[in-house]
Amino acid sequence: MNLKLSVVSVVKNEEKNLRKTLNSVKDLADEIIVVDNLSTDKTVKIAKKYRAKIYYYAGQSEGKQKLYGIDKTNNDWILFIDADEIVSSSLKKEIKELLRTKKQLKAGYFIPFQNHYLGKPVNYGGENYQMLRLFNKKKVKVNLVPIHAGFELNQGEAGRLKNKIFHYSYRSIWQVLKKFKNYGQRSARVKYSQGERPNLRKLILNPVHMFWARFIESQGYRDGWFRLPLDLAFAYMEFITYFYLTILTIKKFFLKKINQWNQKLP
Repeated sequence: MNLKLSVVSVVKNEEKNLRKTLNSVKDLADEIIVVDNLSTDKTVKIAKKYRAKIYYYAGQSEGKQKLYGIDKTNNDWILFIDADEIVSSSLKKEIKELLRTKKQLKAGYFIPFQNHYLGKPVNYGGENYQMLRLFNKKKVKVNLVPIHAGFELNQGEAGRLKNKIFHYSYRSIWQVLKKFKNYGQRSARVKYSQGERPNLRKLILNPVHMFWARFIESQGYRDGWFRLPLDLAFAYMEFITYFYLTILTIKKFFLKKINQWNQKLP
């Protein structure tokens, strides 16, 4: 008897991407769970066409949204996928074989990713990685970090699958800049809450180091010069992080001074 699989996705305004994502898992999943963060486009309408079970969860906590989706599943085995990701046909076949096997399964499985920039695959400069995305929900926990919340095993061992998830995270220059600006601001708030303070060195040198680390040290240039704007955008994200951290720090300084002056008033 084959083990049943629940596919879970957390979405917001993904009408341009969700159809391809759900189409790639429709004959793999026994149920599809979509957690919608109050989309204002046709995201929910598209999900319903694939007979997904729709749940609504508003807020910025990615980890809590993922945990909420997993809690709504009826099966032990979960495949988590973002709305800009596609399960390759070879990976789908590999997962089907895995869930019908009679051998002992691992607690979860890392899946390799194939990132795409402007529709072209990229393999260097930090874009070659694996993530724990297929797992037994009884043996994992959600890492509730503010940005890029993921999954961790809390018991058992992890295996690794051979075939890939295709990730279309970088679809246009404008979309990348908008996305990285958001990441930079969120990262700044996290650093601020942890007590980190900015300085001129971080503001200037950290973006330069980010570009150097991705394009030169990690050999991003081997993908071709077309990806140069991508690594410059990563530098931009780093600059936004420390620029926004500077603003938060200055704002706190002046608010403190204003409070001190108010206390001295008769």
